[in-house]
Amino acid sequence: MTFSVAVIPGDGIGPEVTFQALRVLKQVLAGKELTIEHYDLGADRYLRCGEILTEADLESLARHQAILLGAIGDPRIKPGILERGLLLRLRFDFDQYINLRPSKYYPGVSSPLRDPEGIDLLVVREGTEGLYVGNGGVIRAGTPAEVATEVSLNTAYGGERTVRYAFEAAERRSKRLTLVHKTNVLANAGGLWSRLVQEVGANYPEIEVDYCHIDAATIYLVQDPCRFDVIVTDNLFGDIITDEAGAVTGGIGLAASANLNPEGAYPSMFEPVHGSAPDIAGRGVADPLAAIGSVELLLDNNGFAGESQRVRQAIEAEMAWRASHPGVSRTTAEVGNAVVSYL
Repeated sequence: MTFSVAVIPGDGIGPEVTFQALRVLKQVLAGKELTIEHYDLGADRYLRCGEILTEADLESLARHQAILLGAIGDPRIKPGILERGLLLRLRFDFDQYINLRPSKYYPGVSSPLRDPEGIDLLVVREGTEGLYVGNGGVIRAGTPAEVATEVSLNTAYGGERTVRYAFEAAERRSKRLTLVHKTNVLANAGGLWSRLVQEVGANYPEIEVDYCHIDAATIYLVQDPCRFDVIVTDNLFGDIITDEAGAVTGGIGLAASANLNPEGAYPSMFEPVHGSAPDIAGRGVADPLAAIGSVELLLDNNGFAGESQRVRQAIEAEMAWRASHPGVSRTTAEVGNAVVSYL
């Protein structure tokens, strides 16, 4: 069967890191039926013709089994236009309700922590609800009496399927799960999430369940990050805590992510977390490991477990090389060459 991947290189350094990630994907799937289709979506298209993501684009993308996204964001465009019109719309329209972000420390990587050894955690973030649904508005804009609202939407349906996915992930790992929320203030949404964890957790008696307020969790990620294995949380808190987890394990330039529709009714989307970094675009210095790590997640979540493991081992080999060559930097292409050679 042909495996079909849609590629959105996007903005800034997106095309550079995506090119290297595709080299890895093609190498590890050599001999298999792989088709790749590129899509002109992002800042340049929007500035050229005013389009972000059309219904025809969505219909075409839906025919693929996975989407590889490079980066979205451009200083020439007001913040939120591309992010909401492209990235969030893909997540919502394709029901990519699981945002999966692993964070692992590799020896030799620079970290702001004194002792980052052993950090290996997975954040399961709800991806289609919360404060990101766009439920809100502004009245009396531009006046001293301006009112702006953002409403957090939380459903039992959306929360339950996220919590269940997190328990299943914890069952495959070290059987520890932590709910992160703010139940002492956000009593309605927090109460719903707490109840869902308790109800779903009754089916997983072997899983050790913990709870942290979001503010405490940010402290623990600095003071005692190894207390966490699988974290389950809502959309906003997940966005915040995953960036901190990336920072303490060496920076979000190494962080990969997956936006999953686990049932496969729609394609899942895989992307590096680092953004478009327009200040270094075109210089060939962007680290493509986060994009390559996103390929690892793409493979793992599309039935290519063996190939995913090979990419993971190649990433580990590259990180080991860096640890043995402190102070030596590689270009984007050189990192790509190295990872392909490890394969």
